[in-house]
Amino acid sequence: MNLFRHFEERVEAAVRHLIDEGVLPADIDTGRVTVEPPRDASHGDVSTNAAMVLAKPAGLKPRDLAEHIQAHLATDEAVTEVALAGPGFINLRLSDAFWLARMPEILRAGASYGASGLGDGEKVNVEYVSANPTGPMHVGHVRGAVFGDALANLLEMVGYEVCREYYINDAGGQIEVLTRSAFLRYREALGEDIGEIPEGLYPGDYLKPVGTALVATHDKSLLEMDEEDWFPIVRRAAVEAMMELIRGDLAELGIVHEVFYSEKSLHDSGAVEDTLKYLDEKGLIYVGVLEPPKGEVPDDWEARPQTLFKSTEFGDDVDRALKKADGSWTYFAPDIAYHLDKYRRGYRSMIDVWGADHSGYIKRMKAAIAGVTGGDAEFDVKVCQMVRLLRNGEQVRMSKRSGDFITLREVVDEVGKGVVRFMMLTRKNDAPLDFDFAKVMEQSRDNPVFYVQYAHARIHSVLRNAADPEMGFDVSDATLSNADLAALTDEAELGLIKLMASFPRAVEQAALAHEPHRIAFYLYDLASAFHGLWNKGKDEPRLRFIVSDDKDVTMARLALIRATGYVIAAGLGILGVEPAEEMR
Repeated sequence: MNLFRHFEERVEAAVRHLIDEGVLPADIDTGRVTVEPPRDASHGDVSTNAAMVLAKPAGLKPRDLAEHIQAHLATDEAVTEVALAGPGFINLRLSDAFWLARMPEILRAGASYGASGLGDGEKVNVEYVSANPTGPMHVGHVRGAVFGDALANLLEMVGYEVCREYYINDAGGQIEVLTRSAFLRYREALGEDIGEIPEGLYPGDYLKPVGTALVATHDKSLLEMDEEDWFPIVRRAAVEAMMELIRGDLAELGIVHEVFYSEKSLHDSGAVEDTLKYLDEKGLIYVGVLEPPKGEVPDDWEARPQTLFKSTEFGDDVDRALKKADGSWTYFAPDIAYHLDKYRRGYRSMIDVWGADHSGYIKRMKAAIAGVTGGDAEFDVKVCQMVRLLRNGEQVRMSKRSGDFITLREVVDEVGKGVVRFMMLTRKNDAPLDFDFAKVMEQSRDNPVFYVQYAHARIHSVLRNAADPEMGFDVSDATLSNADLAALTDEAELGLIKLMASFPRAVEQAALAHEPHRIAFYLYDLASAFHGLWNKGKDEPRLRFIVSDDKDVTMARLALIRATGYVIAAGLGILGVEPAEEMR
């Protein structure tokens, strides 16, 4: 249960009663009414602004309307107090029985607690990573990869139908460089001394297997071909090898995309030309001359007629070119074709996860999608800032394997998939993030992934001890669900339950905002509450989880921590992290 949605329904019922009584007009708009936690927890458990936003259209004073709503809400058996605050806020305090009733819900749901039907099966396309297929994944790709995957998990948790998609940039100038680099390694595999890798080509050893594979398949035949003949053969082999490498790198992080979409396929199929015709039919392109760029004008800039998209009609600063001076397409043209294809595949909701270096591209893409879909599609771009790798506070700059960047595999091999995934979500995506190899392995409260995992492991340790034949407690979910929870009376115990009961709302709010980092923050708070209760038990034996001479209290507390473990596991599942049952 999302308890705040539950009380939204109670507020809506109160409003309907007031309409029936003639206090409120029948056509009053309740769209701005909210039910949420009070800013100050001392004011209660639930707060609503209903009186504040409905009073003016109803011709009433907020305080007077609040008193009407208060009278209706006070009849709810779960409500122990309805208090008015300020000019008309209504704060509710809920009974202990209401909070305790949430526990069996959590135990029944297990690690799926927090799932909902909010998305109602709506199709959402989440495109993330989309790194150029020119080499292995490096640390610069990790954050966007983890963010996009966690966001997809989050959206699925609340009922959206999610497609995880990777856009393969296999049609640009970097692919030409990759092809020539691979051909050089092919010549090397045939025994030629290629010397130093020429400047402008990719020097990484990861291309040596491509050269070896080309020799195994073609022997020396490629050397006998003209470039126009060998080039497509080598390009295809190199791109396929790099994508295989990338898929393997992503698998190290537990990431699997359902769709890999080739940019080259857009060109080969004529989709870019078709998109241009479509834009022309809609009156969204014209031939014109752009103003010179702001600031210092490049020496080679010249005013010339170009095919332009009417971006400014959809909020962009300037209209954007679709073709270059030589008649070839700009990056913008296939990008429009690609997103139009997404829309035609049924995705009215599209989320792209980009690196910080693409921030300046957002306005034009939003304008393009608004134009080609007639405003029917929702398009959100989430920008991931850079990750700075540190070791004991000193920046790590070089890779043992590649020579010029740190690979994803090197990071995962050193600290583990779960650590990488969790730590990449400990900051909002658009804030810079420092990843210190030493700090992420610390066993301290300052290391959030350890702190959360330690809470889960501690819970399982207590449950194992309780189930030991010497203790003899039945810790099955069926038995714990029927425990007498009235024994949970300590403020810290009830605080932990309240925090767990807020998880469904936290999940829905994070999904609506497209912000999976909120789940990492929530888990840290939940772990902190659990560890706080553990420490109270060390100081006050009556609050220990296992009280050998009081079965009822023990069973209630075992139910409490089992539920806590399930909520931690549910949150970690969203982040793509395996919960630990013991710490090593």
